[in-house]
Amino acid sequence: MKNSALLFLFLFTASLILAQKKTAQKPRVLISTDIGGTDPDDNQSMAHLLMYSDRVSIAGLVSSPSYGEGSTQEIFRMIDLYEQDLPKLAKHSKDFAQPEYLRQRVKQGQKGTAPYKGYRTATEGSNWIIKCAGQKKEPLWVLVWGGLEDVAQALHDAPEIAPKLKVYWIGGPNKKWSANAYAYIVANFPDLWFIEVNSSYYGFFSDNTAIDTIRPTDYYNKHIKGAGHLGADFKNYYGGEIKMGDTPSLLYVLNGESESPTTESWGGSFAPITHSPRKIYTAPTTVKDSIPFCGIMEFNLKGPEQAMKPGTVCFKMVVPYGKSQQVWPGYYMGNGQYQLRYIPKKAETLNYYFTSEIDALNGLKGSIVVTNKWPGDQLKTSYPLGKTWFTDKPEAQFYDGKLQGGKTIGKWRTAVMEDWAKRWAWLKE
Repeated sequence: MKNSALLFLFLFTASLILAQKKTAQKPRVLISTDIGGTDPDDNQSMAHLLMYSDRVSIAGLVSSPSYGEGSTQEIFRMIDLYEQDLPKLAKHSKDFAQPEYLRQRVKQGQKGTAPYKGYRTATEGSNWIIKCAGQKKEPLWVLVWGGLEDVAQALHDAPEIAPKLKVYWIGGPNKKWSANAYAYIVANFPDLWFIEVNSSYYGFFSDNTAIDTIRPTDYYNKHIKGAGHLGADFKNYYGGEIKMGDTPSLLYVLNGESESPTTESWGGSFAPITHSPRKIYTAPTTVKDSIPFCGIMEFNLKGPEQAMKPGTVCFKMVVPYGKSQQVWPGYYMGNGQYQLRYIPKKAETLNYYFTSEIDALNGLKGSIVVTNKWPGDQLKTSYPLGKTWFTDKPEAQFYDGKLQGGKTIGKWRTAVMEDWAKRWAWLKE
């Protein structure tokens, strides 16, 4: 009798374990991407995502190009390539996403940056974020490869979804273009579960001499060349050199304890952050002023009262960029107030000037020293953040050259690329 009871207990326990394994949920992910814009690394990351679609549940693919000409058309094109390679991938797993299933989840988000208030109007993409967040009990991982505009819009239109979202954002340069959307989120949703990656992701591809350089390898010739339609297409981006600066967001949910950002994972290890740095200036800055990279510079300038609608773009900030320049909009806010946000992406002495048809603003010039440690000291004007906001580790031992936190991701590069090589080999069979 005792042995029968023990046997029953063993079989019951075993069935529970099998049931748990059978019903284990893959992470639900929604990708917000600026694919098709000025930086083709999103195409590389999209190829990687599709080739690992058996490991995640893809809830949405949203085109959110805060800068450039990205659109859903490019997402559909990548799905078409994947569809041609799927028969070979499917030999190794029955869980790969079906192309038609993916196409039904491709949505167009906002094109262009948000105005000063941080949001504009609902888009197909922002509405899809809201719908996906409310569909199931488990959280929705929003992996943002471009601008935050659709995330900000979704939170504005349906703030009740905030507890359901887990956001991993590749910031850095994207933060420049999404300054207003980002400011809206940190000001109004400081308790959002958010991993803000401003520099660690560079560790995945950079040679650490400069933030935008790509470490050369022979990976394409060894593993990708001749590997299906996705492999043939891969050569079109950086000549086949691996960048994939957005891929760490996917790696984070593929390998590691995703609920614990401070622990190690393929997608990095992060530190809690108590504030998002913001400095408010009532006049152009000088080299005596400083701000950490990726901190918010907020200009609040006085000028003549105008008979124009608050929120109207009426002046611009011009910033040198290599051999060209970038231009950022400034807004009239009423009562003679003129406001503009800018977020520098790297350490440097930044020079800028304002242009406007308003004489009081036109021709004003300034400089500021951008420091290489984020987020720096907390200020009275900084945005306070809750206990679930995380960012690049600040300790010196995690720097990869100039890249804060870069080693927390760079250390896994070989393991990631070897794992991916196995899947490229499937496409050569």
